[in-house]
Amino acid sequence: MLNSKTNRIALYVSAFLVVALVLFAILRDNAKPITLKDAVNILDNHSVKNVIVTKEYVYLKTENDYYKIASSQVTPKMFVDYKVEVETGSNVLVYLLVLVLVLGIGTLAFRWWQKRLNSDEYFSTSNKSSTPSLNSDGLIECIKSDVTFNDIGGISDVKMELEEIIDFMKNPKRYKSFGARLPKGVLLIGPPGVGKTMIAKAVAHEAGVPFYYQSGASFVQIYVGMGAKRVHELFRAAKNNSPSIIFIDEIDAVGKKRDGQRNDEREATLNQLLTEMDGFEGSGSVIVIAATNKIEVLDSALLRAGRFDRRIFVELPTKMEREAILSKYLQKVPHELDIKVVANMTVGFNGASLAAIVNEAALLSLRQKDFHVTIEHFYQVKDKVMFGKKKLQMLNDKQKEYRITYQAGKVVSAAYFDLPFEKLMLSNEKLTPMNDAPLIKHELESRIKMLLAGMVACGIRFNEHASSAKDDLDEAKGLVRNMLEDYGMGSSLISTEHEEEIVMTRLFNECESLLKSMESVMRKVEAIFYERESITKNEVVQYINEIL
Repeated sequence: MLNSKTNRIALYVSAFLVVALVLFAILRDNAKPITLKDAVNILDNHSVKNVIVTKEYVYLKTENDYYKIASSQVTPKMFVDYKVEVETGSNVLVYLLVLVLVLGIGTLAFRWWQKRLNSDEYFSTSNKSSTPSLNSDGLIECIKSDVTFNDIGGISDVKMELEEIIDFMKNPKRYKSFGARLPKGVLLIGPPGVGKTMIAKAVAHEAGVPFYYQSGASFVQIYVGMGAKRVHELFRAAKNNSPSIIFIDEIDAVGKKRDGQRNDEREATLNQLLTEMDGFEGSGSVIVIAATNKIEVLDSALLRAGRFDRRIFVELPTKMEREAILSKYLQKVPHELDIKVVANMTVGFNGASLAAIVNEAALLSLRQKDFHVTIEHFYQVKDKVMFGKKKLQMLNDKQKEYRITYQAGKVVSAAYFDLPFEKLMLSNEKLTPMNDAPLIKHELESRIKMLLAGMVACGIRFNEHASSAKDDLDEAKGLVRNMLEDYGMGSSLISTEHEEEIVMTRLFNECESLLKSMESVMRKVEAIFYERESITKNEVVQYINEIL
């Protein structure tokens, strides 16, 4: 009985497939695509017998050939001398009927097969039924992105670069009719924490396409061939659900330069990645977005045109961009803040750091049972976000006295030279971080004097200083060395012997002269440190202005 049912269903399915193939062969669009120039030549030769207009194409039928051109490329005036037939859409109805029949037969066959499997499982062992089936496509699933460009502040330049790609994925016909193709890859380059992953998610959300996320490290496997297999599975899943976006974070983990040293697994994985990116057709509508902060280590084959066609540099946010980012994060936080002041005090912060400082300030406000977040909360958590929270040293009275004098010397020097800082606490190890911006010689020298000022102040008052000065002294030595050897800021472009010692001694003596002239300011600053263990730049500047 079961065999007769099986044969009958197989016969029905086979007959239907034959009919469907015949209908497809008759009804399929076999017209040859042509350009606007070709269409004008054919019309000028008066060889066109019939013109058929549909919503998407205009078809030109000649004695022996059948052509088509996109409707958006032609105008009605071109066909005034010809009889024009407007397509009624009957072919579409036929295709829909065929599709309904296919789905109907397919559903019946699937139900029968499901019943057959259930009956077979009744007689099978329990071990067999409990064994999962490993489907390679099922291992890599797309992520539904809920991040929009409105959620990301301060990247207007990046948005402009990516909006074109979003429009391409939404309206591919518009670009293909013009001969343009989708860029195969976009490389986002920038320091950690600037929002490269969020940008990729926002592109996927705005384009409304599946988003496949993988980190470069996930392709690095112990066994040879496993990384290449994972790359293949990722790209196959994306192509099966195109249009889609693949995002590879930290691509330098898998795409490093091939330097001749044997590493079969990494090279196999990189070769597979290169092959997959070359294998895309223009109709695939799959784009690869990758992120790195080390473009200099990437293999040249990965960077060539045709793989990553577009490179977008995502830099640290400027002051206006920091204001926009902070406004986003402070929307749901009750606060009494001038956002411009917070933006000024967060020079060198990336987007992730700005999110962290807002969150830490809100948590501190809750701990202190305040009703709003204020600028004082930001002052207290800034160093925690920048340098991390360290256990405070337990200082005896004598050590605290040295510490106060040391910090007073640094803060007076920093305020006098107008270095960027807002507040210094007694527990701070660093007054202000070094940034990557180009600095002029006198700016570097001012920073060196600030680093030496703590030792100078302790030397003036106690004739000695503590071992905690090591970090500041190391940074000062490094800056002097860079000035002379790398920046050509010495007495000549090539530094001479003992010049480092000469420059360091000069800056030390200049700092000593400054602090001796600021003795009254030093006493006031030390008194405030004794009282509340912190002082702001504005207070120190006010004391300095009183004696100038």
